[in-house]
Amino acid sequence: MGDLGEWARPFRLQVGEPELEDLRERLDRARWPDELPGVGRSYGMPLGEVRELARYWSTAYDWRAAEARLNEWPQYVTTVDGARVHFAHIRSPEPGATPLLMTHGWPGSFVEFQRVAGPLTDPRAHGGDPADAFHLVLPHIPGFALSGPTRDTGWEFKRVARAFGVLMERLGYGTYGVQGGDWGAAVSRELGRIRPGNVLGVHLNLLPGGGATAEPQPEELAALSAGERKRTLASWERYRVWARERQGYADIQSTRPQTLAYGLNDSPVGLLAWIGEKFAEWADPRCPVDRDQMLTNVMLYWLTGTAGSAARIYYERAHADYAGQPPEVSATPTALADFPRDNFIPLRHVAARTDTVVRWTSYDRGGHFAAMEVPDLLVGDVRAFFRELSAQ
Repeated sequence: MGDLGEWARPFRLQVGEPELEDLRERLDRARWPDELPGVGRSYGMPLGEVRELARYWSTAYDWRAAEARLNEWPQYVTTVDGARVHFAHIRSPEPGATPLLMTHGWPGSFVEFQRVAGPLTDPRAHGGDPADAFHLVLPHIPGFALSGPTRDTGWEFKRVARAFGVLMERLGYGTYGVQGGDWGAAVSRELGRIRPGNVLGVHLNLLPGGGATAEPQPEELAALSAGERKRTLASWERYRVWARERQGYADIQSTRPQTLAYGLNDSPVGLLAWIGEKFAEWADPRCPVDRDQMLTNVMLYWLTGTAGSAARIYYERAHADYAGQPPEVSATPTALADFPRDNFIPLRHVAARTDTVVRWTSYDRGGHFAAMEVPDLLVGDVRAFFRELSAQ
């Protein structure tokens, strides 16, 4: 492992009490909007849900406990390609552990991995096989939370992947695995594509560009098995609903992230509703995200003032020269953990065009935030994939 003292400095969360008092005051004097009766979630985050979350955040949520828990992870800050990069580096007690880079998405942070870090780094202490141990590297994407804000344009996912490749080089890891969902999936997949000699395998819980985004044509459907045909039609229908009802946040962040930033940076209730809605809607209701873990995630955005900076990754991707083009081909062995309540339904025949998928496992529960909702399933799938790779 590289000497961190040469290129990175240790980091600890140390939030001052005045910042916490300011947050409580803002929550307590929030100006609440009206709400139409009987509309449920169709117009957005219900008023009653946000008021209750804000009340809990102000009166019962314990940031100091969350801060202490996060500080149990060794953390560092460095600069890569001109950007601040914050990361946790959790070494396994097992000397033969496999290095694994795990990347969060939006509206997430490294808080997403709190429930999987222990079992992955120290399986012996969690009833697992010590041969399945990993050294974890958990960076924040530049612009997000403790890696933000960014100070220049162009921080789309391909640039992030290149930066994380440099980070792993500096840590002294010649070979390693990568894992991610949401933006973390795009970053992980790209890192496997551009560094096939370094990346042992790519584990995803979302397949970028792997669903139906155009109406399936008869000739495409005719070439599929009955099961894949049914899945393709379901994927198209879910995408249609998404585009009609749920894509607004991405359209705004892809076009006017700066305008949005004023409200999210000034109002904790606005930030809570903007982020909290995604955790409420994108998770499997059978295994919802823990409220305190979600609020810890929101806190990192609030304390760093990076809601607008994080949103810019949508703008940068939408305005990149590759926008609208299909993913480039990746030869790196790839695994997909397919959770039924994620936003999109991935398709094997679509994935086969660009990815070398060697493991595909569909589960009966779980949604978009797999590491928070179903940590046991995600840990098991990650272990199984890299065990299979090492046996080849």
